[in-house]
Amino acid sequence: MPITLSILAITCVVSYLAFKNGRLLDDLTLWPPAISRKHEYYRLVTYGLVHADFTHLLFNMITLYFFGRVMEGFYAGQLGTYGFALFYLGALVVSILPTYLKNRGNPDYRSLGASGAVSAVLFGFVLLAPWSLIIVFVIPVPAIVYAVLYTGYSIYMDRHGQGNINHSAHLWGAAYGVVFTLLVNPRVLPHFLGALMQPSF
Repeated sequence: MPITLSILAITCVVSYLAFKNGRLLDDLTLWPPAISRKHEYYRLVTYGLVHADFTHLLFNMITLYFFGRVMEGFYAGQLGTYGFALFYLGALVVSILPTYLKNRGNPDYRSLGASGAVSAVLFGFVLLAPWSLIIVFVIPVPAIVYAVLYTGYSIYMDRHGQGNINHSAHLWGAAYGVVFTLLVNPRVLPHFLGALMQPSF
């Protein structure tokens, strides 16, 4: 089974079980004191396997399905069969680490969901195909335009602290997706810049 579909299946199954089992949800969610006091470092990954509700899960998994398959092919060519799995696991950790460090003494803070890792996948895709159309609320939008709007919105919301969404994880995940992709294959940068100069829909 492709890595993307494996991640999707595991995430859906674990999230579904956690919807019905509050203890499981608590055990997998990122709760900073559990890491700093109990050394439950696995939470830096397992928080991405559980979600707040079905809509949260559905949005992340649809995005992962469409863009993960492209990125899986790219990373398989660069790092081998499990390249995408390595990329995704790294995205989970890197996207949440700043949030954990900021809140490691806060017993009231919790975070869950694969949004940070999915942002990494999406922004890696943008480097490969910046003018591909992404459907946003039934409106087709070029990937690069969506990336700019998404980044601006996340920065604004993160600074104003509105809502219960971890916008910081979105931003760090996006940055990780760009940096990791360029480190794996620096030729992606001139490809991206060249594609930007030749819009094609």
